[in-house]
Amino acid sequence: MINKKFALLGAVAALVCIIACQPKVESGGMTLKKNVLMIGMEIGYPPMEYFDEDGKTPIGFDVEMGKAVAAKLGLTPEFIDTAWDGIFSSLDTDKFDCIMSSVTYTSERAGRYNFSTPYVVNAQYLVVRNDLQAKPKSLEDVQGLRLTFQGETTSDELYQDWSAKTGIRLETYPYDKVMNCFDDLSLNRVDVILVDSVVAAEYLSRPGNPFEISALVSDDEVLAICIKKGNDELTAAINKALDELYAEGALQRISQNIFGTDVVSPARK
Repeated sequence: MINKKFALLGAVAALVCIIACQPKVESGGMTLKKNVLMIGMEIGYPPMEYFDEDGKTPIGFDVEMGKAVAAKLGLTPEFIDTAWDGIFSSLDTDKFDCIMSSVTYTSERAGRYNFSTPYVVNAQYLVVRNDLQAKPKSLEDVQGLRLTFQGETTSDELYQDWSAKTGIRLETYPYDKVMNCFDDLSLNRVDVILVDSVVAAEYLSRPGNPFEISALVSDDEVLAICIKKGNDELTAAINKALDELYAEGALQRISQNIFGTDVVSPARK
C-alpha cells in the first residue's frame, strides 16, 4: 500500500513537472503570441506556397500576402508548415492564428470557422498530358482513365459529390501533395488531374511542360483566409488590412508578380 502511495505521488509530481516545463505561449490579445501572426500553410502548393530552391525559405502568393497583412497589423509573420490533412485541426487546437493556404470558402467550412474577405478567384480544371489522344471534356469523359487529385481538398470534394450524384466511380489516385499529382502525370502513371486553376496556371507556365488544360469543371470558387471561429477581432483586423492592401494596389502587384495577371480584383466583385 505504501509503495502504491509513493508511486502515485511520484506520477503526480512528474505530471506537474511536465506541465510546468512546457513552453508558454505569450498571448498577444487577438493573436496567440505577442507581436506575432502565426500563419499555418501547407508549403508545397506552387505558386501559392512552396519552398525556394534552398528548401527552407517559403515563397509564393500566400507567403507574400501573409507578410503584407502582418505588416499592416504591426506583427511579425511566422509561417508554420502543416500537412493539409491536419491543417484545420491544428487551427482548432491553437497551433497558429489563421490559415493562409489556398483555402476555398465553402458554406460547410464557414459553419466551423471565420473567413476573411475573398482574395483570389479559383476554378477547377482537368489537366492532361498534351500527347493524350482523347482529351476529356468533362468528368464523364474520364471514365477508363486514371484520375488524380490532392486528397481532402475541394478537388476531392467536387469529385466525391459528382460521383455520388451520378453513381459513376472513376479510377482515382488521391495524393497528399499536388506536386505528386503532376510528377506522376509527367511520368504517365496517371492520365488526368483535377486541380485548382491557380495551381494549373503555375505548371502550364513552365517552359517545356508537357501539360495542357483539357476542361473547365467548375468556376465558382474563391480563396479566403481561415480564422478560428469566434476570433472576430482578428477577422476584422485582417479584413481591414486586405481592404487597405487592395486600395493601395499591393495585392494586385503580388498577383502580377506571381501569375502575370490580376486574379485579385475579380474576387472582390
